[in-house]
Amino acid sequence: MHPYLFSSGSFHIGTYGVLYAVSYLLAVAVWYRLARREGVRPESVLDIAFTCLVSGVLGAKLFLVGVLILKGTAISQIFTWDLLTSAGNFHGAIYGGSAGLLWRSWKLNVPLAGTLDSCFPGVALGQDLGKLGCYYAGCCYGSVSRLPWAVTYTDPEAYRLSGTPLGVPLHPVQLYTMAFNTISLIVLLGVWRRRRFPGQVAALYFVLEGVQRSIIETWRGDLDRGLWFGLPWLSTSRITGAGLVLFGGLLWLWFTRACARKAAGAPCPAPG
Repeated sequence: MHPYLFSSGSFHIGTYGVLYAVSYLLAVAVWYRLARREGVRPESVLDIAFTCLVSGVLGAKLFLVGVLILKGTAISQIFTWDLLTSAGNFHGAIYGGSAGLLWRSWKLNVPLAGTLDSCFPGVALGQDLGKLGCYYAGCCYGSVSRLPWAVTYTDPEAYRLSGTPLGVPLHPVQLYTMAFNTISLIVLLGVWRRRRFPGQVAALYFVLEGVQRSIIETWRGDLDRGLWFGLPWLSTSRITGAGLVLFGGLLWLWFTRACARKAAGAPCPAPG
C-alpha cells in the first residue's frame, strides 16, 4: 500500500498520521454541528474536543505501555522512539478520551447527556476514516486469507513499521472495521433522531464498539494486539471491548434512571 504520502530522504509524511488528523477534524465538525442542536455552547465543544485529543493520546500510549509491561517486555524495548511516535492502543484512546470528555464537561458545566450524544456519531465517523490510514500503512493487519478480496502487501516499509507480512494474502480487516463503523454511524444517527432518553446514543456507541471489536478480532493476524493466558481467542482488544460494553450498559442504566427521576419530578444528579 502507501505508508507514506510524501518522502524526501529521511523525512516522511505518513498516510496514517495524515488521515487520523483529518478524521479528528471531521469528528469535531460533526460534533460541533450536532451539539448546537443540543443547546451545547459551540465554544465548549472546541474546548472539550482539545481535552479529548490530549487525554486520548495519553490514554493510547499509557495503555500500550501497560500491556507491554504486563506481557513481560523489557523496559529498554518499551521506551523507544518508535513507541513514542506510534499511535498506541486504540481502546486506550477511547478510555482516555472519554475520561477527558467527562471531566471537562463537568468542569464547564455543560449538559452531559447532550454533549455525549452529540459527540459519538462524530467519533464513529472519525474511526471510519482513521481505519483507512491503517489499511494504507499495513498496521492492524488481518490473518491469512484465500478469499478473492484478500489484500497482499509488498511495500518493505509496511513490514518495517508494523511487521506486516509481505507477499501473503491477508484478510483486509481494516476494511471490515470500516464497514462496522459505517453501520455504527448510521445506527447512532438514527437513534439520535429518535432517542427515548438523553444519553442513549453515547451508551449505545460503547456497546457497539465493544461488540464489533470482539467480532473483528476473529480475522486479526497481528501479534501486537496481545494474547492472554495462552488462549488464542482472548486478545487485549476482546478484554477492553468487554469493558466498553460494560461501561455502555452502565451509562444506559444511569441515564434511563435519570430520565425516570426527571419524569417523576425529582432532579437528576450529575454522574460521579
